[in-house]
Amino acid sequence: MLALLCLLRAILFLGGLCVNTFKVVVGSVSCLALLAACQSDTTDGTENESIDIVTTIAQIADPLSVIGGEHINVTALMGPGVDPHLYEATQSDISTLQNADLIFYSGLHLEANMMDVFSNSSVPSVAISETIPEADLLLDEEGSIDPHVWFDPSLWMIALDEAVEEIKDAVPDHADEFEANKVAYFKELEEMQQQAEQTFANIPVEQRVLVTAHDAFGYFGRVNQLEVVALQGLSTESEIGLSDVQSTIDTIIEKEVPAVFVETSISDSSIRSVIDGAAKAGVEVELGGELYSDAMGEEGTEVGTYIGMYQHNVTTIAEALSK
Repeated sequence: MLALLCLLRAILFLGGLCVNTFKVVVGSVSCLALLAACQSDTTDGTENESIDIVTTIAQIADPLSVIGGEHINVTALMGPGVDPHLYEATQSDISTLQNADLIFYSGLHLEANMMDVFSNSSVPSVAISETIPEADLLLDEEGSIDPHVWFDPSLWMIALDEAVEEIKDAVPDHADEFEANKVAYFKELEEMQQQAEQTFANIPVEQRVLVTAHDAFGYFGRVNQLEVVALQGLSTESEIGLSDVQSTIDTIIEKEVPAVFVETSISDSSIRSVIDGAAKAGVEVELGGELYSDAMGEEGTEVGTYIGMYQHNVTTIAEALSK
């Protein structure tokens, strides 16, 4: 259709200019340039369409950019160091969302402050994590759903698959290509998870205790057989009390935890309070490193990819807990 419209525009353009022999030559050159600019057909006869996709978190954007390739333009609203639990859309974000063809967000109350924006948007918005079976989701003590499902690659593949199906519907001419790319990418995720499980299997069970600032690693702990201890609840909106700090220190002492971890999207003050508190109790605990939880790294870096971010966390945690 796009090619046909361009051809009609070229014919009209030619008709308006080609009034004599000389102008026919000039007009023909102009028309050929116009046709070249408009042409969207590939050599196999399909149209080289592309659509604009906006996501909230980069954990959605990066995999989709790999799977969609040149046929999609993906923008993630939330960059490195951004906390999705507290994020509020700016006027620029709203404009970006309005100009998109599709919007993908994680859901499960992760982007709590953006729900009104999605519900009021005329652009189709899909909460991809909400396609995961409820039986596979983790709940906290109060019954709230843990939204950090990207830390279980098998669950994240379910969520991403929903997004890919939506993209196929939007760009049907390239559905087979999207499917092939998805299968190849999902194989990489399966291999990544197998390597992670093998890495942690080399650490004695009693040493597999992961202490972090907020409860973002529940799925990571379940799939990799780690006990997860967090100062803060599922959302960073929850408060950290002195009792939370002391309880964490008691766990560190009891289980002889060698290291604790900070997160790139959260202040490190609470974890440093734990380290200081443990020191006062005569126990030395190290800062094991910085983990990526709610946000990934800078675009263009290894940790700016979903696979790279996940592998960084595995390596950092394993090295610190092996001491």
